[in-house]
Amino acid sequence: MRDNGPMEGCEQYSHATDPSRYAVLHDAADQLLDELTDRFMVERREAKKPLAEGPLVRTVRLIPRSPAAAPLSIAFTEFPSLMMRFGRWYDLSLPQCGCDACDEDPVELIGEMRTQIEALAEGGLWERVHRSVGGSVAQARLIGEEFEASQEIVLSLAESRAARREGFAAAVQWAPWVRRP
Repeated sequence: MRDNGPMEGCEQYSHATDPSRYAVLHDAADQLLDELTDRFMVERREAKKPLAEGPLVRTVRLIPRSPAAAPLSIAFTEFPSLMMRFGRWYDLSLPQCGCDACDEDPVELIGEMRTQIEALAEGGLWERVHRSVGGSVAQARLIGEEFEASQEIVLSLAESRAARREGFAAAVQWAPWVRRP
């Protein structure tokens, strides 16, 4: 996971007076993970193994029983914030910055988390690798009800080869998660 977590890259004002206001993100993520585990056929794995560099509390992975469905990983950081990975390349950090100037609303961030994870579970994630002048680029697109986002990252030669071996040269639409009976 690319480390684009709290307070990184905020050039205006990098001071966070009360980062504890984001602690509700941890509670909301735990509640959502419980709901998803109850609703869908997924395996839940918890570990202290980090998804990225930085002070992490723990990482939770939901791995759908269907290999055609995209996995979800959520890293809980000490800030407190969340760093999420959907499928292979789609990343989401909440808050994106966390500083006083950005003043991200925790309630809105919880809504954003729920919206994007619901889009993932419904099969709205597309990923592919394509070649460009500067090398290979991984593209990820997440589409949900009244929501659409896309991301691109440049891959190393080894990452590009691995992705192509795993079938990402053509666009891959991850399947919806299978609901529990």
